[in-house]
Amino acid sequence: MKDMKEKTKIAVVMAAGKGTRMKSDLPKVLCEVCGRPMIEYVLDTLEKAGVDRIVIVVGYRSDLVREMLAHRKNLEYAEQSEQKGTGHAVMMARPSIAGHDGPLFVVAGDCPMIRADSIKGLLAEYERAEYKRESVSCVMGTAFKDDPKGLGRIVRDADGNFLRIVEEKDATEEQRKITEVNMSYYLFHAPDLFGVLDHLKTDNVQGEYYITDAPAVLLEQGKKVVAIPILKPIEGLGVNNEAELEIVNCAMKELLTQT
Repeated sequence: MKDMKEKTKIAVVMAAGKGTRMKSDLPKVLCEVCGRPMIEYVLDTLEKAGVDRIVIVVGYRSDLVREMLAHRKNLEYAEQSEQKGTGHAVMMARPSIAGHDGPLFVVAGDCPMIRADSIKGLLAEYERAEYKRESVSCVMGTAFKDDPKGLGRIVRDADGNFLRIVEEKDATEEQRKITEVNMSYYLFHAPDLFGVLDHLKTDNVQGEYYITDAPAVLLEQGKKVVAIPILKPIEGLGVNNEAELEIVNCAMKELLTQT
């Protein structure tokens, strides 16, 4: 078997959304944080973490995203002409990475606080399982937050094993009390993810295909899924409106002054 460290590492970055709630006609990932489009920070982190190929899923004003990132080399693009959810975004990227037999990251392009150490941590867990010949189909990075409002909750069984992610809009009152949250950082074994994409359903409040459903489907198929709380709460700072953009700007300024 080819050594895991030699296998190509690919990332799919979801970047197709509009900036409607940002009161901007820009694609959301091009809204600026500390003077740079927020997706630039995500791409920097993936490169620092040793990702070999990056496929960006674009949709709204995709030509502008391509233009703004033209200075970066070796980026690939997939089109999501209709925004039908995060799972659908990965479906649109599948033709670009079909045949990949190694680790596949799936991350959001609007989470600029992502850290390279966290991405490396997910990969280390994946490689550790491979080394032990205990193949893992998905490694998720989670975090504990005092205020988990708006984030998907990590549901575990009595023994602490991962069961599923429940989006807040679909969660029960009891599930909303859970403080361990999904941070939208996934590392899949690519062939296993490809095998479940067509099993994702739209029976949720939004009527969309959620990539968050993929880990639970993998479990149903008898595959191994691991959720590890290695992420810092700050990494869950996404941007959905002007208020959140200001919060992220302040957090990024503080981070940049420390480096």
